[in-house]
Amino acid sequence: MSGLAREVIKWLQSLDLSVSVKYPKRDFANGFLVAEIFSWYFPQEIQMHSYYNAPSLPKKVGNWSQLERFFKKHGLDIPKVLIDGAMHGKPNAAILLIERIYTILTNRIVKRMPIKHELDFSDNNYQSELPPHARSTASQALKNNLAITEFNTDPDQIVRMQRAQAILNNHIENRRKERQENPERFGIQPSIGQLTHRKLPSVKTGKSQQRDSLLYPASSPDGKDHAADRQSTIESSQVHFTQIQVKQLNRNEQNSLRQSLYAA
Repeated sequence: MSGLAREVIKWLQSLDLSVSVKYPKRDFANGFLVAEIFSWYFPQEIQMHSYYNAPSLPKKVGNWSQLERFFKKHGLDIPKVLIDGAMHGKPNAAILLIERIYTILTNRIVKRMPIKHELDFSDNNYQSELPPHARSTASQALKNNLAITEFNTDPDQIVRMQRAQAILNNHIENRRKERQENPERFGIQPSIGQLTHRKLPSVKTGKSQQRDSLLYPASSPDGKDHAADRQSTIESSQVHFTQIQVKQLNRNEQNSLRQSLYAA
């Protein structure tokens, strides 16, 4: 019962279930044990002969469909994302589902450390703790975060493509952050813009004038006027260009220049 709180384990043992819970991710996936738990509290409405303890996907879908109708009838607050996560074997989904059921049926709160992003059944937190060279590739990220049973239970191809694309986009964003945090590992060279030293613009703009007024105030605390010094400093930093006049030769001048070159 790795991952379950101590009080939840004692509660499950007191119910004397037909199957001993050893691996919550596997044992609660088909919904049979969940139905057996509710049969102890609602014996007239949960009939165990209607549920199958089988690992096949059709049996899982049938069991959870009956349970969802039962939850809706009695107004039990069990999110759909928890049910889907437990059925498809997502990490920590079965544990969170059983703890939610424990709170609903016993009116007790599980004492545990708060978990960030409880309903995010992906391996993002686990991948962030790994060194960069050990993290998943794009194909491995799809395999880890998207179960094959999710494709079989959802007939909408567009929704399935959106799920896969969301996982890929998240993987690409994580890789982009890695390249920004550790450019030496990826051999990224600084661009020309990053290597170029910035100079003051030769044309005065509103922002440049405001910046100059901050850098070179017209009057200092000692009462002296430094406007002339400021202007000379700005002018010295500007680059001056000299215009060159180029005269185009006509045909006669070109011929005479060519003959003089040949004669030399």
